[in-house]
Amino acid sequence: MNHLSIILPAKNEAPALATLLPRLRATHPEAEIIVVDDGSTDDTRGICASSGVQCLSSPYSMGNGAAIKRGARAAGGDILVFMDGDGQHDPADVARLLDQLNRGYDMVVGARDWGSQAGVGRGIANTLYNWLATKMTGHPVLDLTSGFRAVRADKFREFLHLLPNGFSYPTTSTMAFFRSAYPVAYIPIKAAQRVGKSHIKPLRDGLRFLLIIFKIATLYSPLKLFVPASGLFFLLGCANYAWTFVHEGRLTNGSTLMWSAAVIVFLIGLVSEQITGLMYRRDA
Repeated sequence: MNHLSIILPAKNEAPALATLLPRLRATHPEAEIIVVDDGSTDDTRGICASSGVQCLSSPYSMGNGAAIKRGARAAGGDILVFMDGDGQHDPADVARLLDQLNRGYDMVVGARDWGSQAGVGRGIANTLYNWLATKMTGHPVLDLTSGFRAVRADKFREFLHLLPNGFSYPTTSTMAFFRSAYPVAYIPIKAAQRVGKSHIKPLRDGLRFLLIIFKIATLYSPLKLFVPASGLFFLLGCANYAWTFVHEGRLTNGSTLMWSAAVIVFLIGLVSEQITGLMYRRDA
């Protein structure tokens, strides 16, 4: 069996880690367990030391994605498992992820059901993300933003330069795997109520999560987003021209502006498609 590394990003999650780490060690005694302390001010390091777990500490918080990247670089396993340090993910489910990974997949994601969503708003947003990602990729995406996943280390490290330092690393990594034709699978899980308070703030992070929608498109195929937008501007221009021609017998600036916008949006999509291709190019 390939050497396994389990990576847990954590920021002030000492109460959850005190329970979670012994359970992880008991279920996977052979695994390398790494807690990436993202500038915690609690006893995270002490909890890790008492549990015999490696702790990588940052002097200040750099974000969940930054912690994931640091852990992935430090891990020695051929298989990486990422799970939250807040106690939501069941260590027993790690074996289920690994079993599916051994069937030929390069990434396996734990997909939460509706009851495991952190509130109605988050549930609706995640449903929208899943739907859009499914339409973009042509493959079923059951939980785009789940932080509980198993990956092949060599494949995951190809995309470290694409991962943001914030909370959208799951979105970026999933779309990158689909774009590179690395097979992705989902298994259903139930996420428990987190221990402690969430670090995600709706007002602060609302715009950030909205931008995930555009990231979904630009990470996979920008033209799938920009061509419909261009077509919409073109049709609006035609509709405006038809209205003004019938009522005023002339072409107005409004129609010309919308047709110009259609061309500009299409060209932006074309350039974005070329840039996206360069992002995934592997040097020989």
